[in-house]
Amino acid sequence: MAATKPDNASSTVAALRRSFDSGLTRPLSWRRAQLVAFKSLLRQGEDELVGAMRADLGKPALESRLTDLSFVAAEIDVMLRHLDAWTRPEHVRVPLAQRPGQATIIREPLGVALVVAPWNYPVHLLLLPMAAAIAAGNCVVGKPSEISPRTSAALAKLAPRHLDPRAVAIVEGGPEETGELLEQRFDTIFYTGNARVGRIVMEAAARHLTPVTLELGGKSPALVDADADVDVAARRIAWGKFLNAGQTCVAPDYVLVHERVERRFLDALERTLRAFYGDDPHRSRDYARIVNDRHFERLSGLLATTSGTIAFGGGQDRAQRYFAPTIITDVPPGDPLMDDEIFGPILPVLRVADMDEAVRYVSSRAKPLALYVFAASKSTVDRVLASTSSGSVGVNLTVQQLAIPGLPFGGVGASGMGAYHGRHGFETFSHRRAVFSKPTLLDPPVQYPPYTKIKEWILNKML
Repeated sequence: MAATKPDNASSTVAALRRSFDSGLTRPLSWRRAQLVAFKSLLRQGEDELVGAMRADLGKPALESRLTDLSFVAAEIDVMLRHLDAWTRPEHVRVPLAQRPGQATIIREPLGVALVVAPWNYPVHLLLLPMAAAIAAGNCVVGKPSEISPRTSAALAKLAPRHLDPRAVAIVEGGPEETGELLEQRFDTIFYTGNARVGRIVMEAAARHLTPVTLELGGKSPALVDADADVDVAARRIAWGKFLNAGQTCVAPDYVLVHERVERRFLDALERTLRAFYGDDPHRSRDYARIVNDRHFERLSGLLATTSGTIAFGGGQDRAQRYFAPTIITDVPPGDPLMDDEIFGPILPVLRVADMDEAVRYVSSRAKPLALYVFAASKSTVDRVLASTSSGSVGVNLTVQQLAIPGLPFGGVGASGMGAYHGRHGFETFSHRRAVFSKPTLLDPPVQYPPYTKIKEWILNKML
């Protein structure tokens, strides 16, 4: 894998800063051309990128196109369609005491941005924030994950063929290269990954007082009430959980199911998994693999140490990094499966007496990136929303809230800070600059000293 040497990180950032300072990235015509170039990269590099993700993650081709390539292309279409409106000055009402005058908010680019991406959706989670940074008029460094090396290499090769190298750079490599990048002064840093590295990013950013956006994870719960459509709930939870072999930041990490429908739900899950992947998911062309040996061993260790019962699945093939879709029941609260985000195809199903118990369980833990509630009763859904906190919520669905460009995607508390998608991504990479201007033809003396009694009376009336 080619890598930018650590001693080149400073020169890379310096070159991008010179480009930004020259005004290269500010014209809307340049931004639009670069967004179109992103689409060209995705279209012309489709086969290479799909093949790379297949090699890195065992991703089915259709899954790669839907969750990585098409997703990013659709978001870029939104940017192109609305860029004029997003960049238009926003007029603000001026209070009587400050009239005459005009107040506006103008969006200006922050400067040079760093985007550090993870390995699980290696195209989507690198190119989408990079495109948002370009839409806002910035220069940007993209750092793909070394854990998906083939996709990283493909992106590093394709980017300079399509994107303006004066304003866009891809830096490959591992922790050493990432650390060297974090030593540089950026104007904003966008990181997607785990909380441990998120803290390192924040510490590095603090040295330069650089703003950060952190898209982290957490144990996203799915709540299934007694009145839920159990078959639909099982299908949608299974799809969201086992997409990409569970290696999705907003995948349902565990299920809290009402005791009255637990058995029906488990039976429906088993039927669903057989329908999705057949009796032997190992042979399914539609089921991904674990990204590397380290993560495979981590998941294998979780399964070996759990006190729960394997209700379905559990099969493994280390040589192919195959880990079967696995359902675990009777999991005690202190079980290793319930400590950290699983990030793999193991789904604990916990029985609760009612939704109040489920809400108490969720609220006693760190705020998750996503929360899913399956219920027919609107009052139940409203109660869950009012009593919990999460980055996003899916009602009778999983994962698909990400596909709505108008909704902000981001975490809260330990699951992250800041948001993107649609206009929210444009705003993340923009500074909202306040501008107030007054005419000079009128300059009433009432606002200036000395403050006579009549001036005080007038000013008090105006306040």
